[in-house]
Amino acid sequence: MTKIFQTIGLIGKPNHAGANQTLNQLHQFLQNKGYRLLVEERVAKQLPICNSEVASRSEIGQQADLAIVVGGDGNMLGAAREFSGHDVAVIGVNRGNLGFLTDLHPDDFEAPLNAVLDGEFITEHRFLLEAEIIRDGQSLGTHKAMNEVVLHQGKVAHMLEMDVYVDDNFMLGLRADGLIIATPTGSTAYSLSGGGPILSPDLEAIALVPMYPHTLSTRPTVINGKSQVRIKFAPHNRSDCLISCDSYLPINVIAGDEVIVRQHPQRLRLIHPTDYHYFDVLRKKLGWGSQLF
Repeated sequence: MTKIFQTIGLIGKPNHAGANQTLNQLHQFLQNKGYRLLVEERVAKQLPICNSEVASRSEIGQQADLAIVVGGDGNMLGAAREFSGHDVAVIGVNRGNLGFLTDLHPDDFEAPLNAVLDGEFITEHRFLLEAEIIRDGQSLGTHKAMNEVVLHQGKVAHMLEMDVYVDDNFMLGLRADGLIIATPTGSTAYSLSGGGPILSPDLEAIALVPMYPHTLSTRPTVINGKSQVRIKFAPHNRSDCLISCDSYLPINVIAGDEVIVRQHPQRLRLIHPTDYHYFDVLRKKLGWGSQLF
């Protein structure tokens, strides 16, 4: 029988003993099944495996049909930013904390993974955001985020002033410590901690969550996922602002800059075992109550 997946990439959590143990088990399991394996170069040297192809994430994205990410949601986010530009399916083995994006248990992955390899899985296409910085009318580049784009001060408890536009329509003048712009995937991450709504991942929606706003009437707002959000920073802001995409490499923005946030044109192809249900995940991870009757 022809395999659905021919080449499988293994991505890990560097310097993590538990993740390395699971990667070793996965490597042996898949090698015995005759798959071509590409091991991420950051973790390959930490594993006692021989005769394996070592590759960068970019090379895995270009060559693999399936990528298995071993780690937590942070590892999945890093993989998502890379693999969204390639037609590669992604599934995760949880070696982190909450693990909203990593379905497989490290001590019991063989049976569900076997089913996935046989074609029994659910496919989701999760959208990402891109943030573009405009200075003096010129673009300084774009940056991807699967969870959220966060505009915040580099100093604690310093207020930012900004005007927020949605599809070029003025929405509000915001005085706050910052602003979280979250995808449905990111609605259970930083946005949730800031009091934002939980968005079902099949929604085409974006959440705008002010951080410690200076007016009590300023509330989290959900907008159409196809909308473009434009933020203009007041020229008199006392200090510079930072933009973080999935908490990765904060980027400096100065007073007078504009930031445009919109959907990225490419999506992540995330796959799950057939018994996956989003609300089951929420109940387990957030400690929601069980059925009452």
